[in-house]
This record gives sequence, structure tokens and C-alpha cells, in this order.
Amino acid sequence: MTRKFFGTDGVRGTANSYPMTADVALRLGRAAGRYFRRDTVAGAVHRVVIGKDTRLSGYMFENALTAGLTSTGMNVLLLGPVPTPAVGLLTPSMRADLGIMISASHNPAHDNGIKFFGPDGFKLSDEAELEIEALLETGVDAAPAGEIGRARRIDDGRFRYVERVKSTFPQGMRLDGMKVVVDCANGAAYRAAPEVLWELGADVVAVGVRPNGFNINDGVGSTAPQVAAETVVAHGADVGICLDGDADRAVLIDETGQIADGDQIMALMATRWAGEGRLRDGTLVATVMSNLGLERHLEAAGLRLERTRVGDRYVVEAMRRGGWNLGGEQSGHIVMTDHATTGDGLMAGLQFLAEMVRTGQPASRLARQFEPVPQLLKNVRYAAGQAPLEAASVQEAIRAAEGRLGARGRLLIRKSGTEPLIRVMAEAEDEALMAAIVDEVVAAVERAV
Repeated sequence: MTRKFFGTDGVRGTANSYPMTADVALRLGRAAGRYFRRDTVAGAVHRVVIGKDTRLSGYMFENALTAGLTSTGMNVLLLGPVPTPAVGLLTPSMRADLGIMISASHNPAHDNGIKFFGPDGFKLSDEAELEIEALLETGVDAAPAGEIGRARRIDDGRFRYVERVKSTFPQGMRLDGMKVVVDCANGAAYRAAPEVLWELGADVVAVGVRPNGFNINDGVGSTAPQVAAETVVAHGADVGICLDGDADRAVLIDETGQIADGDQIMALMATRWAGEGRLRDGTLVATVMSNLGLERHLEAAGLRLERTRVGDRYVVEAMRRGGWNLGGEQSGHIVMTDHATTGDGLMAGLQFLAEMVRTGQPASRLARQFEPVPQLLKNVRYAAGQAPLEAASVQEAIRAAEGRLGARGRLLIRKSGTEPLIRVMAEAEDEALMAAIVDEVVAAVERAV
């Protein structure tokens, strides 16, 4: 069954435009509330925790979801602005039946989204989301007047998260004498991330910590790390950590201003964990977008790469099925199930800093674990209702491109699960061939839209 509302990471779109409207959010709250109360027993208490990032529309969706949830008898605990991984951590910690994060992650401020976590702190499966969609479509009965839920603010949610993140840093290790630039994208971690680094002893230079409701991810953060890179060089910092709007991903910047993506971070962590006997089954889980150079690097170290479809949720599902404890995405989602239930940019950054302290090596050496195979990604935006990948001309262009590339590289064309984009990615040692192939497929898609 095709999902109508849910993408690869919850429900997402332009705020105040269908489906990201207050009305849909209210109905979604009611549907989720009924889904998680379906097996209830008389007198049982049901709770949901709700976090959000710093978008202005977060207030609207917070109130709408609260109305829908309380109408089914759920008690709502409002965390305010916290990173997405904080919701994953606090849902089971606070014995909640459900966790919700209001965020569109790395998207611009005019977008927003709603992500759901189950009582175990992990994102919901496709099957659970389909059942919630069915309830959303059919509607649910409200609770009797005497069973309406309550809502209240939780003041210490951020502090609980800060302490949990600090606990993942090696005991007894400090960041004293290290200068760290942290770019919080004017997003959910604008207070938590500088606090964690400062409390661990770092000299902190904070960027993107003045949210105004409209500037999240605007020229800052993991998708726009140039400002942070310039700040690292200007301040003579040892390293930079760039988070995205909800802080579930990170990219790193070395002391020279060079940027390291999630593949390089995962390569470092996988080999280090393997050396310590911590990497379960010698396996790292990543998506089809991860660079071929990462796979070759792992094979040379006697490790293996398990690939999944794009989306950190699918990485986590594969990790849980296989019993593996490290995975992530090239975009910077790093998942460590020994510590968290979803990607956590700040935790990943701390792992890198710990390796700098342990080895005494500069970030520039640690952040270049392998030589990446040349990779080119281009996006084509399409309008609602269009299906350019189904066009015969596009399919023919893809077949022709695959034929030209042969065994000399990889070609990946897919729909984004979070934005109306067709992503065209190729990977090959022959950069001229790679560019030509990507341009040909992009041109075909553009003609189709």
C-alpha cells in the first residue's frame, strides 16, 4: 500500500500548505493517540513527549498535535526546542507511549515536519505509519469528556539530554585546551550543543545560535558549512562541528577549513571500534549513497559494509535486524545504538573529538580516512502530481547511461523522501564520463517535468 502522508522521515512539507496544516496535524495527533491507545486497559495512563526545533510554525503544530492527542486521552509532555535524538532518548526514559518531533530537519524555515517515535524510542515502521494513515483517513472517536488528557511543559528535557550525551564521552577524558567551533544551524541544538562542549572543557566558538523562527539552516549548518569553515580558520580552532536544524546529523571541519562528511566519520569510527572489539560482527551499515571508497576502505580492514535504501530510519531498521551497532549516512547521520535510537550529530562529534584527544592527531589527519571515488549529485525539482521517473524518455536515458558506465562506476537515481526532488548521482574514476552521464539523465528528467 502506498503511503499518502508519510515520507522517509515522517510527514513533511511547506508549513500552512496541505498536508502540513494545523487541521491535518490535529487529525494526525488524534490518529496517533488512538493508535497508541488501542490496546489500553481501564485506568491506564498514556503519555506522549513532544519536541520541536526553532521554526515559527512549530508553535502552530505543537498546539494542533496537543489538541488532537489530548482529545483521545493522551497526556502531553512538551519539551520545547530539543534535538530530534533527545525525543528518541526521552520517550522511553519518561515511560511515554509515543514521542513526536516537530521538525523539517535540514529543510528551509518555510517547511516543517512531524516525526514519530515508538515507546522504545525508535522511529515507527512503515507498517505502523500505514495504520496511522488509515486512522487519519477514517477518523477516530474522541475520548469522553472526563478522560481528556492533560498537557504540561517539561523544563528539564534539555538538561536530561545534555547529561546523556556527555555520558557517551570517555570517562575521565576532557577537552581542555581544545578550541571547537560548533555551528548549530539556528536550530534545535542552539543551546544544548555549546553547553555540552563547554562543560567538557572546550573553548567554544558558537555559530548559528540566534534563532528567530525564520533563519534555521539559512546559510549555516551541515548543509551550508562554509561560514563555520571560515570561522575555524579565522579563530585558529582545532575542529568544527556543523549540525543541521534538528541536530540528528553532523559534518566535521578540520583545522584547515576542509569539510569531512559522514562517510569519513563512519570510516574512522568503524576501524576504531573494530580495533577495540566493539564493532559487532565487523559490520558497518550505510545507505546506497555512501561512497565506494568507504566500502573499499572497510574491505581492506577486514570489515564489511551493509547497504540500505536512503533514510536513517532504514539504516536503523537494518541495524536492529542484524544486531549491528554502528551505521549512518553520507549526509552525516551517525547512529550508535549502544547510546541512541537515531542519528545524533552531537554524539558523533564527541566521538571524533575523543579520537583527537586519544591519538593527539589533528583533525585533518583523522578526517581523511580514505580517498573517495569521484561522486557527482544533481537534483531536479518537480511539481506535485508529476512522476518524471515513469516517463519512457527518462527510463531510456537511464538505461543508456547505465550502459555507458558499465562496471566502471555506479549510477543511482531516486526520488527524495523529504523534498519534491529527483536525485541523480553517479560515481566513477573517470570524472568526465561521470559528469556527462549525470548531465544526460538530468536533462531527460528536466524535459519530463
